[in-house]
Amino acid sequence: MRVVIAEDSVLLRQGMQHLLLDAGHQVVAAVADAEALLRAVDEHRPDVCVVDVRMPPTHTDEGVRAALVVRAQHPGVGVLILSQYVEERYATDLIASDVRGLGYLLKDRVAEVEEFLEAVSRVGSGGTALDAEVVAQLLARSRRVDPLAGLTPRERDVLQLMAEGRSNAGIMAALHLSEGSVEKHVSGIFTTFGLPPAGSDHRRVLAVLRWLQGASS
Repeated sequence: MRVVIAEDSVLLRQGMQHLLLDAGHQVVAAVADAEALLRAVDEHRPDVCVVDVRMPPTHTDEGVRAALVVRAQHPGVGVLILSQYVEERYATDLIASDVRGLGYLLKDRVAEVEEFLEAVSRVGSGGTALDAEVVAQLLARSRRVDPLAGLTPRERDVLQLMAEGRSNAGIMAALHLSEGSVEKHVSGIFTTFGLPPAGSDHRRVLAVLRWLQGASS
């Protein structure tokens, strides 16, 4: 993967660069602010960007705003967001339109090297990598506005894992369910949301978007 890193902490930026290089990725740019990120993406057209939510000069939302620009101007570039805490509003803004080629991890996950590297590869390949804690908080928020009233508790569990980017096999392992049970729950989610057969992967994205859009309302 060709990777751009945007992180203002020198130690974290260099640490991620070493991890990625050791894993065989090519770090084409490692920058410290949002403007430099946008320039680097324009110049290098990487497979994926690893972006801190908060960067100079105000350390509020520069990183996430730059990430939104990248997703709008370069839809083929994956964006993996790193955040110290779960920022519900920022997370919802990012994933309200499309979860393909998108990741949102808490910075603690960088210390879990294999999980971090797997997320980079998945997002760079057009997949989704959402931190379980991020998904849990957004799902809790969506339950407050209750856009998923028609789902059973188990279907909600399955949908949460779908939002993390898990395959049916991953859901089976996480919930200790049979293949048939997972397929039944996924089918029930599609039916509840009124999603007709049009390619399983596409419907999975639409199902995840359904509750994320509810979370942002």
